[in-house]
Amino acid sequence: MSWSTREIADLAGTSLRAVRHYHEVGLLGEPERRANGYKQYGVAHLVRLLRIKRLVDLGFSLNQIAETVDEGEHPGQALRALDAELAATIERLQRARLELAALIDLRAPADLPTELTPGEATALSETDRSLLLVMTRLMNGEQLQAYGSLVRNLPAHPINREFDELPADAGEPIRQDLVERMVPYLRRLRQDQPDLPDLYTDAPRGEKFVRETMETVLRELYNPAQLDVLHRTHVIMDGSTEPRPGRNDTELH
Repeated sequence: MSWSTREIADLAGTSLRAVRHYHEVGLLGEPERRANGYKQYGVAHLVRLLRIKRLVDLGFSLNQIAETVDEGEHPGQALRALDAELAATIERLQRARLELAALIDLRAPADLPTELTPGEATALSETDRSLLLVMTRLMNGEQLQAYGSLVRNLPAHPINREFDELPADAGEPIRQDLVERMVPYLRRLRQDQPDLPDLYTDAPRGEKFVRETMETVLRELYNPAQLDVLHRTHVIMDGSTEPRPGRNDTELH
């Protein structure tokens, strides 16, 4: 008795496409053809296909199957390697489920790590969230926790909206007025978060990389008037003449 491609795929519990793919990658040999040109599969093909299907169901890749399907002995090493891969996958999925549960419970934004979940009174602009998202790739675990505390306890203040809505062509009096009102606000934030680390301290990717990245991000996210206001506030607060796009810029005004 022989079977067609469709019949043997159905008998093995797989798809026609899968059978054809196994032929293409060399896992399943091509059968002889009838006079009419149709393939005719025998028992040997069925047994081979069932073995392949079994290993696929266990989670083996086709490359792994190619290395183990013909082994006469128990493929212990391959099974242990697969088990380790599955354990790592399960651990990753469990972590993802815990984060999802926290996001659902806290009604938190899904694009930010749970450590940076805003507090109920915290209003983050799209720019703030973009800045925080980039910062997550620049911080170590301690820094992430510290900035998370800042975000959760960031008080609502009208000056945040004023800064976010500052037009690029804002005149000198408007900029200076905003600076004079931002400085005490930022000083209060520093007093409330005295242990907030500098973004450059113990930077996993190195201070130079973090500094260059932050400077690029700030230029892209903020318009010239906003950058000027940030620079002026930093000169006053740090007592320097150089802008420091680090801790102060990331205090989310």
